[in-house]
Amino acid sequence: MKYLHYTLGILFAFCLIIILLITSVEAVTYWMPGYYEKEYAKYHVTDDVHMEMEELLNVTHEMMAYLRGRRDDLHVPAVVDGRPREFFNQREIAHMEDVRELFLGGLLIRRICLAAAAVCFALLLFLKASLSKVIPRSICGCTALFFTLICGLAALISTDFTKYFVIFHEIFFDNDLWLLDPSTDLLINIVPEPFFMDTAARIAMVFAGSVLIIFFLCLFLLHCSRETTHKGG
Repeated sequence: MKYLHYTLGILFAFCLIIILLITSVEAVTYWMPGYYEKEYAKYHVTDDVHMEMEELLNVTHEMMAYLRGRRDDLHVPAVVDGRPREFFNQREIAHMEDVRELFLGGLLIRRICLAAAAVCFALLLFLKASLSKVIPRSICGCTALFFTLICGLAALISTDFTKYFVIFHEIFFDNDLWLLDPSTDLLINIVPEPFFMDTAARIAMVFAGSVLIIFFLCLFLLHCSRETTHKGG
């Protein structure tokens, strides 16, 4: 029975980590006011696309709403180089349809993990497992493993971001629509490669921070559990 308890505990911990990872992506891309404006100013994006910052931020807002499924299309009017036009061309729209599937797929995976974590927790309660031991120990083990893997992956990617940026796209996209042309496609100018590097680094920091908080909280709970056991004995 003990092995079943820890199997459920590990599944719970795994689901929790996936939830934290997807939420870290969401937090950086959606929940940080001023992030895009700072990045655009840092890389002089308004000069590259010949737009006012307010106009560019409006396009970004509509694009992120589309990726989250809160608008149905990417026909976004904008003033570029002093002339009104559709910001996204057909190639960019086709590529962003693929990106949207990734975003929405990630949100679906998070919902599945939330449901699975709830089921694991309910089963642990039903089986009368020692939650103060099983869950913290499982989380500590899983978070330590994931943190090591993430650090190793981050170190690897930092050696040649462009190479792994290409590999990422080749894995998740089955076409070449992501290969945009800066002379015709404005999208590549508003999210240049350094922007992706900054965003990936920030996501990694948010994820690592949340994992470490959970890890040390569980260590504290285990310490308290041992102290209680010693006193009881």
